[in-house]
Amino acid sequence: MALIDWIVLLVTLAGMVAYGVYKSRHVNSLEGYFLGDRNMPWGVILLSIMSTQASAITFLGAPGQAYTDGLRFVQNYFGLPLAMVVISAVFVPIYHKLKLYTAYEFLEQRFDAKTRTLTAFLFLLSRGVSTGISIYAPAIILSSLLGWNIYLTNVVMGGLLIIYTVSGGAKAVAHTQQLQFIIILCGMAVAGVMVVRLLPQGVGFADALNTGKSFGRLSAITNGQSAQGFDWKDKYNIWSGLLGGFFLSLSYFGTDQSQVGRYLAAKNISQSRMGLLMNGLVKIPMQFLILLVGVLVFAFYQYKTPPVFFNETLVAEAKTTRFKPALDSLQQQYNLLAQQQNQWALAAPQNEAVSPQMQANFAAMQQVRTQFKAKLKEAVPAGESSDTNYIFLYFVLHHLPKGLVGLLIAAIILASWGSIAAALNSLASCTVIDLHQKASKKPVSSQASYRLSWQYTLGWGLFSIAVAMFATNMGSLIEAVNVLGSLFYGVILGVFLVAFFLKCVQGSAVFWSAVLVEVAVVTIYKMDVVSFLWLNVIGAVLVLAMALVLQPIFTAIARKA
Repeated sequence: MALIDWIVLLVTLAGMVAYGVYKSRHVNSLEGYFLGDRNMPWGVILLSIMSTQASAITFLGAPGQAYTDGLRFVQNYFGLPLAMVVISAVFVPIYHKLKLYTAYEFLEQRFDAKTRTLTAFLFLLSRGVSTGISIYAPAIILSSLLGWNIYLTNVVMGGLLIIYTVSGGAKAVAHTQQLQFIIILCGMAVAGVMVVRLLPQGVGFADALNTGKSFGRLSAITNGQSAQGFDWKDKYNIWSGLLGGFFLSLSYFGTDQSQVGRYLAAKNISQSRMGLLMNGLVKIPMQFLILLVGVLVFAFYQYKTPPVFFNETLVAEAKTTRFKPALDSLQQQYNLLAQQQNQWALAAPQNEAVSPQMQANFAAMQQVRTQFKAKLKEAVPAGESSDTNYIFLYFVLHHLPKGLVGLLIAAIILASWGSIAAALNSLASCTVIDLHQKASKKPVSSQASYRLSWQYTLGWGLFSIAVAMFATNMGSLIEAVNVLGSLFYGVILGVFLVAFFLKCVQGSAVFWSAVLVEVAVVTIYKMDVVSFLWLNVIGAVLVLAMALVLQPIFTAIARKA
């Protein structure tokens, strides 16, 4: 990057930290640290909710996901608006009425301590691991910018995030997320405009969309049908999005403390509801536009030669090995095919479908890419075999004007800070409230819990850094975190649905239902029976059904005892 980019980047990041510390300078209590003293207006809640979702994974992974697979991923969010309505009507009133710190406190009041502990543990496990993946995403940026080893950058980025989060808790997170999200949206809007401006003369926005459509990148809605009927393994289609996405969103926003903590900080029920409902309105259009940037980048690289592999650091490392001649040969083949593609694209009439000749040439390019990836894996066995998460970053670093590069990099890093800080804050709150205070033989004072809160924030930060060390070779990060969440969210949601709607079911029945169904969900995932979004539906429905089956058995046992 140029000097001006480094200045923009460092000033933006330093200013954000200073602003967060300033806004949280009077935080000295548990409620202030975890819930911002419960006085946040709905606008802050909305931006906090959206910024918590929109990590660096979103802004690195989503454009790369669209580049490789098109707009289909947007279907993942189709169930979200309905989930916001249900949470506003059912979850929010109960949480506010009970004045909870965490959602899992409600489960002890409704069931028993072991059910609360189990559900809190499942949340801590899933959120702790996904936070580690989220730390890995901005570490990719530092690694690409500075040429550092990815393990070193995990430590540096994780350390910065720990300092940022420990400094002020929920109030710092909520207030800085407002500015972060505005900067992020501006940055992505600038990136979208610049992609179009960088297209060759005579090629406009409509032409770029037409190119993306010709290569199947504009198919936003698919029905999941194949020659053999409905494909349950198809990751993204209208039905998995509406049903699986509904259950995923219901669990994420209704039971995941990283989100529940955002709207528990609201002034009242109305402010919480407004923040959630507005999120339901704007999330799908926002995600669509972010994915569309990826499609535009794909179209741009039909006119401009792309790299054979977008992770430059890994390619450079691989070329220090004995595989360099083979890699150079494949890269030369790829460049020749890409240059031919560029010439045909420039010569083709605009607003017409891409020729079969270009389609065949693109397929040949993909074959060479596959061979190049295989050689990379031989050269650097521990390296990532996927470059999806590097596509948008490569475009930003190599094609945007000076100054804008620094802004875009700052936006992506700020996105990670907002979401990871919220996650670490929620992990600490859950650990203090749901585990430490319950396990302590003596009552823990509010001041003692406050002191413990930043210690647990530090502890979870270190845990997440450790997870980040193993986050390589996960493919698309935005897909990876959704898969991880789906392994646990359905079961957690099922426990809450039993608590809300099945008044006849008691603690032991729902506890053992959750344990058995969690094992079943992991087994189904390992067997690759259905795509991951369906795991949310399966987990929730099975917990409900299993609890109804087990309750009469536990009732009979209790009577005999």
